[in-house]
Amino acid sequence: MTLVGSVTTPETLAAVDRARMLGLMAEHFDGVAPEAFARDLDQKRWVLLLRDAAGEVQGFTTIGIDAVPVQGRVIEAVFSGDTIVHRDHWGTTELAQAWGRFVLSLAREEGEGPLYWFLISKGVRTYRFLPLYFQAYWPRHDAETPAFEAAVMAGLAEARYPGCYDAATGVLRFGGEKDRLRADLAAISPGRLRDPVVQFFLARNPGYVDGDELVCLARLAPDNLTPAAWRVLRQAPTP
Repeated sequence: MTLVGSVTTPETLAAVDRARMLGLMAEHFDGVAPEAFARDLDQKRWVLLLRDAAGEVQGFTTIGIDAVPVQGRVIEAVFSGDTIVHRDHWGTTELAQAWGRFVLSLAREEGEGPLYWFLISKGVRTYRFLPLYFQAYWPRHDAETPAFEAAVMAGLAEARYPGCYDAATGVLRFGGEKDRLRADLAAISPGRLRDPVVQFFLARNPGYVDGDELVCLARLAPDNLTPAAWRVLRQAPTP
């Protein structure tokens, strides 16, 4: 079943769409607090919705822009907040298509300085988007994070979640106060455990089952995309 992506703003969301988004979160995560979800949603600048042929929301991601001073420069980053696609649509690429086209348009608008993707990941499925779609991303299993990128990650994490970031591990810890993947969705098949990317994620973020988030970073630019990313983007309809 084909999904269609569109970008809107939190203040223009219909009540039925907000309720559906909360329902999708509660279906896939434990510990979802409606008040916290609404507060977090309203703090974002955009929302990317995925609708089915009947117009029902089957997935979404919330998007913000963060800016922090790092080594005498102001660094801007697209922040991905709550993100979910209904499990009936796992394996589809509509989210990646719509999100990719939107954030690359933001990168073009920014013009002069680099624009980064600030991603926090409490699941292997999310983390694996990085090696699939980006040539350079951090942290990764086969290279140390450069000092500048490490400073950007620390600055972004501390600015958005003061006191929760452990710079030694690169993990945000919320003490069980944040939502977490349901146990059946957090489980990893034995075959996946042989993947060095998965092994790295589990080693760096063993508390992912409790809602701990691995802080990640990638530069949003055409020359940092993988061939797989370009294949996905070329499938997307021209807006």
